Parts: sequence; structure tokens; C-alpha cells
Amino acid sequence: MLAAVDHVQLAAPPGSEPQLRTYYEDILGMTEIPKPPVLAARGGCWFRYGPVQLHLGIEDDFRPAKKAHPGLRVTSIEAYARRLEEHGAKVVWDDSLPGHRRFYSEDPVGNRLEFLEPVPASG
Repeated sequence: MLAAVDHVQLAAPPGSEPQLRTYYEDILGMTEIPKPPVLAARGGCWFRYGPVQLHLGIEDDFRPAKKAHPGLRVTSIEAYARRLEEHGAKVVWDDSLPGHRRFYSEDPVGNRLEFLEPVPASG
């Protein structure tokens, strides 16, 4: 039986690790976690915040996906969006998911990321 999502893997172009570290650590507030040596030799980097893990693997013929993306639940979504914008990231709000505030952004290599926060039920 499935118990949880362990991680989400995104692709990145060769040599992009410094940009990814700046974005995922300094802007998103994640912590880099060590890759096992055999996997570290392939490049890329892994990040964690609490139970959330994002793995960035190197792909020689990298092209960011246009639609595929992880959905990352956040708190204080307005403040989080401002944080991204203050670091130069584009934030595109989308109000089409009932019961949620959400926006899309991209990491420095063009991976699409969705950030969402449930709206408390009224009444």
C-alpha cells in the first residue's frame, strides 16, 4: 500500500547546481541534504523542508516541463509570494482551485512550481 510521497524529482541542466542551491536554500528556505556518494557523482542536489523533499537531477538534454510540477503547501502564502518576488522570481496568481489560494512560479532553470494554501472554511 502507498503510505506517502517520499520525494519529487525535477530535472536540471548540467552545471546548474549553484543556481539551484541559491534558489532552494536562500529563497525557498529549504536545506540541502547529502546525496549518497554513488548518486552524488551524477550531479544534482537534494533539498528538504520538514517532510517535503525535492530532488534535482541532472539531465543533459534538459527542457523544463510546461505543465508538470510539484504542488507545495505553504503557510502565509501572501508573505511567501512577496519573498519570492523580492528575490526576482515571477509570481502568477491563479484563483481557479476552490478552497485554496495559490500561485505558480519557476525555479532558475524553468521548472514550474505551484504554491498553495487552503482557505479556512467560513461559518
